[in-house]
Order: sequence, then structure tokens, then C-alpha cells
Amino acid sequence: MELQPPEGIGSRDKILWAAATMLGEAPGAMLSVRAVAARAGVSAGSLQHHFPTKRALMEEVMVLIYDLVLPEDSIHDESIPARDRLVGCLQRILNPVGVDLEPREAWRRTMDRYAADDSSAAAGAEYIAIERELRRRIEYCLGILRREGALAPGDDARRARVLLTLVNGLAVARALPSEDSTLATELEVLYAAADDVLSGAPARSADPQR
Repeated sequence: MELQPPEGIGSRDKILWAAATMLGEAPGAMLSVRAVAARAGVSAGSLQHHFPTKRALMEEVMVLIYDLVLPEDSIHDESIPARDRLVGCLQRILNPVGVDLEPREAWRRTMDRYAADDSSAAAGAEYIAIERELRRRIEYCLGILRREGALAPGDDARRARVLLTLVNGLAVARALPSEDSTLATELEVLYAAADDVLSGAPARSADPQR
């Protein structure tokens, strides 16, 4: 039986609930505005009143999803070295909770949906919304570390773009054959990137067994 929106919430929250639930049921799925409205039990006009464009809806939904599945509690724990916390932030983006796709299949779906010749404008808007939210997450982590003095003053937005590009590259690398351990390689790359952007953080081993 298909889940229905919780009782007692407004139409805007019903729409967000419906969109987040549909993405949870089919990670990476393309959301249809009409389907989201139907799942929420509201009219298409009501959805457009709250979210005039699909991009606006996707941006709100991605904030909601990543607030739930990418908790940032550990980023505030100063007993953990700054470089470990930054790597943890990047790993949560690379390994989102609730998405259990084999790397090659995940990359194939991404290519089919967002990079194929027949990709729609809606697909482009969806991808942009996802990328924007992931950058926001990385900027949030960087801001915490900078306020602690572990990160030198600078352009956090630029740093976030660089780090997200690196994470995207690791996601692609997972889908390709490799002679080395994927986990070990990912940790080595993530720690190298963390060391590059941080200042004043003590050097520690990137050994995945520690």
C-alpha cells in the first residue's frame, strides 16, 4: 500500500513530503510535478502556488533530504581532528544514506538521466538543484572549521566547488576497473584534499583501519 502524507500538515508540507518520499522510494528518479501533486493529494495549481518552478521544488526537497540523511553532528565535535571531520563530511556526500546502487549502475543512471542527448530541461534543473545543495553542505562544514580557526580565511564557495568536483570524480572512479582498493584510494584522495584546504590541523594517518 502506498504511503500517504501524515495527517494535519499543510499543503506545502504535503508536497515536500510527497517529493522526498518518492525520491526515497526510487533514488535518482525524475520527479514529475503532476505525480508529486497527486501523491501529496493537492492540485497541480496548489503545487505551483507554493513552488512556481520545478527547480524551486527540487531545491527545497534536497535541503530536506540532506538534512535528514547527511546529519552534520560530528562536524561540531572538536575532539575529532578537523581533517577527519572534513573527510567525514565528504564521505557522507559520496555515500548517501538510503542509496544502495552498485557504482556502475549508479553512474549509468546518472549518464542516462542528465547527460544523454535527449535529456530535458527539467532534468537539467533537477541536477543543478542537487549540485547546489551538495555544495551548500560542504560550505557548511568548511564554515564550522573556519570559525574554529582550523581553516584559513578564504572563499569557501570556491573551496566547496573544488571539493565537490573531486567527490564527483571519485564517484565516477568507483564505476571503473581499478588495480587498487577503492576504499583505500578514496581515503587517500579525500585526506590529501582535506590537508590541502585546512590550516593548522595536525597531520594524521589516512589508514582506513584506524
